[in-house]
Amino acid sequence: MAEADLALLLAALCCLALRVAGLAVAGALRPDHPFVAWAAAVAQATLAAFVVLAVVAPTGALATLPLLARVAALAAGLIGYVAFGRRLLPALLAGLAVLALLRGVAL
Repeated sequence: MAEADLALLLAALCCLALRVAGLAVAGALRPDHPFVAWAAAVAQATLAAFVVLAVVAPTGALATLPLLARVAALAAGLIGYVAFGRRLLPALLAGLAVLALLRGVAL
């Protein structure tokens, strides 16, 4: 197993463990409890790290796209996230649309 695949697997398992722990204590903790804030911060940091890795050092099909196209798609996704009221699906679709448009463009 490649190091990147192992890192992805371990991160996914950690996120899953956090979700299970969250479910186990969901009834006992208030939403403003420090443990809930910590778990949310760890999950967001893990996701952010993998987004950065996917943009800066991609593997597979994403590696065939130029860096500028990947960065532009990330920017479009962030703009879509803010523009559509912090909804993930429109943000994802905006980023994918930019990737599709820039796929064949030599940057």
